[in-house]
Amino acid sequence: MKTNMRRRDFISASLAAQAPRRKPNIVVILADDLGYGELGFQGNSDFATPHLDSIANNGVRFTQGYVSAPFCCPSRAGLMTGRYQTRFGHELNVVGKRNLDPGIGLPLEERTMANHFQQAGYRTGLIGKWHLGCAEKFHPLNRGFDEFYGFLHEGHFYYPPPYRGALTRLRTNEPPYDENNPLLRGRDPIEENSYLTDALGREASAFIDRNHEKPFVLYLAFNAIHSPMQAPVALMAEFEGLRGEQRRLFAAMTRAMDNATGRVLQRLREHDLEQDTLITFLSDNGGPTAELTSSNKPLRGGKGQLFEGGIRVPFAMQWKGQIQPGRVNNQPASALDILPTALAASGLNTPSNLDGINLLNPAKQAGRKSLFWRYGPNLAFRRDNWKIVRQGTQDYQLYNLAEDPGEAKDLSSAEPALKTDLIAALASVNREMKPPLWN
Repeated sequence: MKTNMRRRDFISASLAAQAPRRKPNIVVILADDLGYGELGFQGNSDFATPHLDSIANNGVRFTQGYVSAPFCCPSRAGLMTGRYQTRFGHELNVVGKRNLDPGIGLPLEERTMANHFQQAGYRTGLIGKWHLGCAEKFHPLNRGFDEFYGFLHEGHFYYPPPYRGALTRLRTNEPPYDENNPLLRGRDPIEENSYLTDALGREASAFIDRNHEKPFVLYLAFNAIHSPMQAPVALMAEFEGLRGEQRRLFAAMTRAMDNATGRVLQRLREHDLEQDTLITFLSDNGGPTAELTSSNKPLRGGKGQLFEGGIRVPFAMQWKGQIQPGRVNNQPASALDILPTALAASGLNTPSNLDGINLLNPAKQAGRKSLFWRYGPNLAFRRDNWKIVRQGTQDYQLYNLAEDPGEAKDLSSAEPALKTDLIAALASVNREMKPPLWN
């Protein structure tokens, strides 16, 4: 029985023996600040998320899916390039007026996912949050995207003031997300009266309508479930049974994202593109539980930390006819893998400088030995099932993630030689990285 289970894990993302009908479309759906335990396919029973669950049910769920940073901006830099963002100094988060610094953004020498596919003749679209630089040279339309609808900073209100039709719960120190951060269509500021999550679903669907006849890349980067907490009043009625207004708001915001995703999936079906589309869903980092109620259970910690709750996220991939449905993959996967997987699926060359691997090749995933994280003074390194983590000035802690995914028992005293070895391995990788481009 154990042998069969290991076999099942090993082949969970393998290609089926059916040739694609054409080069696949690539759809990447990214949630913002969504906790590890907050979807139906992750075990949440508070509220239903049928459309997001369908991606996992029709493909593969990665139980150990990681991002490369515990905050939005650097995590997106890793996702977009398939490279540790610390290799090129894009290490720290950018918020508020720092977004307006003309020198801050994804370095121009780094190629984005959109660059790779645009050069190969794909149409490329970004719908939603960018957060990789606001100066013109960093604008999405200058980084490989043919179309852009969304905003450039770290967040945005979901309705324009005075927030008619919304239930709003603002913190006393809620940042002015919309300041110098208009919604844009291309480079042009626009007014949007629809709930922003709904608008992003609408725009993503319209992108598919315009581009369905040839292969395309669609990067749908929701700002849900990021603060501020705002949801349509009409949607709130579905969650009266949940305890607490904050939790009901969170549920409604998540449901709106699920509905918008369902709209996109339906549009793919209407154009008979399900078998021609590789779809990946994940979150950009763990949930900030106190701020949003976003649960990372059963993991420790959350957004901003290198404990599992900050960097292990919901992660699912679907490609009908190619990835066998209903699979569960228990080996580590990373947001860094999305680009090399998409390139391989499309028959395009994968640059040798990428840190990610092709998840459609089981041998590649099985051969992965380590993952690395650095965020300022915080460091972590995973090799096989062992992980060391240092938060700030604390000493390194050692955990066996196979036995203790919640990182409750520090094994430093029990395994001092292993801890020393892992620290040395981390230091070796760290020497390959560049210092942050900004503080």
